[in-house]
Amino acid sequence: MTSSRLDICRADYRNPLHASALVLLLDAYAQDPAGGGEPLSEFATTHLAEALAQRPQAFSVLAFVDGQPVGLVNCIEGFSTFACRPLVNIHDVAVLRSHRGQRVAEQMLALVDEIARERGACKLTLEVLQGNASAMRLYERVGFAGYQLDPAMGQAQFLQKWLD
Repeated sequence: MTSSRLDICRADYRNPLHASALVLLLDAYAQDPAGGGEPLSEFATTHLAEALAQRPQAFSVLAFVDGQPVGLVNCIEGFSTFACRPLVNIHDVAVLRSHRGQRVAEQMLALVDEIARERGACKLTLEVLQGNASAMRLYERVGFAGYQLDPAMGQAQFLQKWLD
């Protein structure tokens, strides 16, 4: 019986191995029902790594098992006006189906937490679909909770408006 080696690292968007892993994992996530069920566009697959490399507020964490990419977390730094400090939005969390349930995402999120603290962030934010119960369990296990200011006003809702 052989043991697998899990490596978690911050992505270097200019490293061809990391850029390829980023696109492969994000495309797998996009094709999953939790990611919308559609592959990434040709434009996204061609330009994603370079576009992220040009944004100093973006960072990603990758997971490799025995050198093969298995997990990805994409993050974008924002700003909390109430705290007057940065915050980090976790935009994508993806683990290949073959490696789910092995706490890969939990370990990637630990590195995200470390990077966010290094940036002086006051909090991490993310959105998750209501039907993604396993993701909700993960997020709650690592300390996330619903967002609210005043319980009488209820929890925040995530909305979107597509622009042409």
